[in-house]
Amino acid sequence: MTYPESRRDDLVETLHGREIADPYRWLEDPDSPATQDWVRRQNEFTQAELSGYPEREWFQTTMSAILARPRAGVPEKKAGWYFVGRNDGTQAQEVIFVAESLDELLSGGRVLIDPNTLSADGTDSLGTFTVSPDGKYFAYGINESGSDWTTFRLLDIATGSPVDDVVSEAKFSEAVWLPDSSAYLYLHYPTSGRSEGTETTAQSGGRLTLHRVGTPQSEDELVLNFPGEDQLFIAPEVSDDDRYLVVHVTEGTDPGTRLWVYPITSDGLGEPVKVVDSFDDEIAFVRMSGDQLVLRTDRDASRGRVVLSSLDGEFTDLIPEGEATLQAVRGTADGLATLTLVDAQPVLTLFGLDGSGRRVVDVPGGGVVGLNGGPEYDELFIGLSTTTDPTLSYVVSTGSGDVRPLPELVRGSGGFTPPQVTVTRQIAPGRDVPYFLITRSDLDFSTPRPTLMWGYGGFRIPVQADYRPGWPAWLAAGGVLVIANLRGGGEYGTEWHDAGRLKNKQNVFDDFIAVSEHLRDTGVTTPAQLAIHGRSNGGLLVGAVMTQRPDLFAVALPGVGVLDMLRFHKFTVGAAWASDFGLPDDPEQFEDLLAYSPLHRVSDGTAYPATLVVTGDHDDRVVPLHSHKFIAALQHAQSGPQPVLTRVEVNTGHGFGKPAAMIASEWADLLAFAAHHVGLTPPEQ
Repeated sequence: MTYPESRRDDLVETLHGREIADPYRWLEDPDSPATQDWVRRQNEFTQAELSGYPEREWFQTTMSAILARPRAGVPEKKAGWYFVGRNDGTQAQEVIFVAESLDELLSGGRVLIDPNTLSADGTDSLGTFTVSPDGKYFAYGINESGSDWTTFRLLDIATGSPVDDVVSEAKFSEAVWLPDSSAYLYLHYPTSGRSEGTETTAQSGGRLTLHRVGTPQSEDELVLNFPGEDQLFIAPEVSDDDRYLVVHVTEGTDPGTRLWVYPITSDGLGEPVKVVDSFDDEIAFVRMSGDQLVLRTDRDASRGRVVLSSLDGEFTDLIPEGEATLQAVRGTADGLATLTLVDAQPVLTLFGLDGSGRRVVDVPGGGVVGLNGGPEYDELFIGLSTTTDPTLSYVVSTGSGDVRPLPELVRGSGGFTPPQVTVTRQIAPGRDVPYFLITRSDLDFSTPRPTLMWGYGGFRIPVQADYRPGWPAWLAAGGVLVIANLRGGGEYGTEWHDAGRLKNKQNVFDDFIAVSEHLRDTGVTTPAQLAIHGRSNGGLLVGAVMTQRPDLFAVALPGVGVLDMLRFHKFTVGAAWASDFGLPDDPEQFEDLLAYSPLHRVSDGTAYPATLVVTGDHDDRVVPLHSHKFIAALQHAQSGPQPVLTRVEVNTGHGFGKPAAMIASEWADLLAFAAHHVGLTPPEQ
């Protein structure tokens, strides 16, 4: 196969005594004419190749039907109002509805904001929203073209009218209101005038800033920043009793937390009380209990516990560590609600404020979409998904424990009817790696079948048997789906995470390989029928295992992946990932990174699996240069007959807020490509 030309430069650097070639560094500049021309030629080549795949039409039709299903998110109650996002199946973005009661919301409610009107192509999305304590203002963040950059605007909730108040150059935050509703806090990232989503410059530190409604942003007040410490992230919230501004400070993506509280007075914010002032443990504020703070922490508890803390940081157990892994805790009018994982499957439990009266709530599902409540409310909303259905929401009475499903939230019907599936739990022996095996219930799987395997393995993020739009299409086509729980994730607590990061990162790849070999050895599939997929850190996973064991997979689908492990820290927020990856500037960590860096493991003359790399040109989290350089290297090295392609989406970012039509199109191409090369023939239309 003759690929579009990718210029190779004679650039070699000496790093820690090693000569490292970087022939495609010119692709790091997203705005250069050469890069833009390369992207255009690659996209044209990919589309020409995919146009000849007979499977593509079936997957495009099926994905369009899946995304045409009416759907709704998880309700939230804020300052007396009820909100939910809905999509009638024809819209690029979810529309936000508001009502004064739950029954009114279930019967329809009123449109408060339609993000589909924000841009002509539907690529601008609503990222976050909060409500002023007096119930007057709706503060919403707009993300343009899928970028992390956020602009905050206000609406008057009662009338739906816009308020003349705008804050820009925000990131990684929502508008956090002070109790008197006169002002909110946000995280400001000064950009010297550029925040377009295509820039690659390393991110400076965020500044916790106070904005008073009705005043220009230029008059905003700096509350907290850490000059020279660009990897510190600040997350504020106001305590439920309105006494404190609670500030979490983390270093990059490391869960270790410093917890400060600022007394809120009639004159503003007092001096901070540093409840915890080290990054030793994960700490998350939940609510107040009298003069004490209720916190979730992994201090002396790998799987997490709930504690009471005085302002001087003395912890006492409230809900001790158990066998399950604690994921989240919410305050309720009757005490506390915990979300735990039992073997990567969610369990919701209610407690009194003193930790007594434990009651497990029966809300079935494979993954948690949302858990919304507050200490002032006796209603708790939880949304769960399965591999074939996106969201079913429930309202839980925190006093009685009664559960009511809310199918009425979804307005309308039609689209796609998912297949019935069977989900079983398996373990790859030797390394004891758990995974979910999902099959269509009506098919005979006595012989090996085309299989799609998904993994992540990083940043303490748990992987569950939850929904992604492509899963029901793959299952409907007759394929097997495998979802692996790898070290580095958050399914089994701190120790599980630590076993897959820094010097232990190779464990993640070895776990994934172990599951692949177990699927082969048990006759579920064969290497010629196995496709692998992952996004972001999961894209790194796919890039790593396909370059370490190209013989084990027929198809590799790395999405928005971190693939250049020697330069990831130089772009946007990349240095924040050092908690999992390490830093290339450190000689010892450099060697660890070089050992598995997908870009640097590409070897000329190797037969690699059929590969389709996907990225977005406005991804300012994992910038697309990773994918560009990796695919250029693979195309140069490929000695086998399988195609090596890239698909660069325009005006989209890391994934959040992508319009429905773009989601359908991307999944259709990914699944058609996988099906074509693993021998999966979809049924007749």
